[in-house]
Amino acid sequence: MTETSPKPDVTYDVFASLDIRIGRVVEVEPFPKARNPSYKIAVDLGALGIRWSSAQVTGYAIEELVGTQVVCVVNFPPRNIAGFQSQVLILGVGDEAGRVILLGPRSPVPTGNPVY
Repeated sequence: MTETSPKPDVTYDVFASLDIRIGRVVEVEPFPKARNPSYKIAVDLGALGIRWSSAQVTGYAIEELVGTQVVCVVNFPPRNIAGFQSQVLILGVGDEAGRVILLGPRSPVPTGNPVY
């Protein structure tokens, strides 16, 4: 999916209100009840503990995901997805084939570190 026009401007304070952190995927389960193909993913966020997410990243094999560092928004309210509480938003970007490519650090960093 390509955006053809930018979204409206926001202030830096709006951006700064997001708590974006580095997490490590520790568990992945199939999520057959989701409307779109998805996984249930447990993310270790260091001092914040483990939080679960529903993510449409089935272009990755489960074994590929476990251990991967990902970028997450951790201060959105939980979202009910097919009866499952998704507690964190894992960030990704679509490629030309429509596959979601997860965002993560280029080098290993401590789990739970904030993004700024």
